[in-house]
Amino acid sequence: MSTSPVYPQADRELTQMRQSHAPSQFAAFQQFSQQAFAKGALDVRTKQLIAVAVAHVTQCPYCIRGHTKAALKAGARSVGGRRLLRST
Repeated sequence: MSTSPVYPQADRELTQMRQSHAPSQFAAFQQFSQQAFAKGALDVRTKQLIAVAVAHVTQCPYCIRGHTKAALKAGARSVGGRRLLRST
C-alpha cells in the first residue's frame, strides 16, 4: 500500500518534474494559461473568479489554490457577498 498522498504538495520540485516528463505539454499549458488569463473582454480578476468557481466544480486542489491566489492578487475580495478566503 502506497503512503504517498493523492495530491502531493505543489512546489518547485513537482513543477520541474512535470516540465521534464512532458516538456511540450507543459509549454502548451503555460501558453494556454497566459492567453486565457490575459486582459481582454473580461478583466483578469473576473477571469480568475470564474476559474475559482470552475476549480471547485472539478475539485482540483491545485486549481483552487492557484486561482484563489491569482484572484486575490488581481483584487478580488468576495464572491456573491461571501469573502474569498485564501486557500492554503
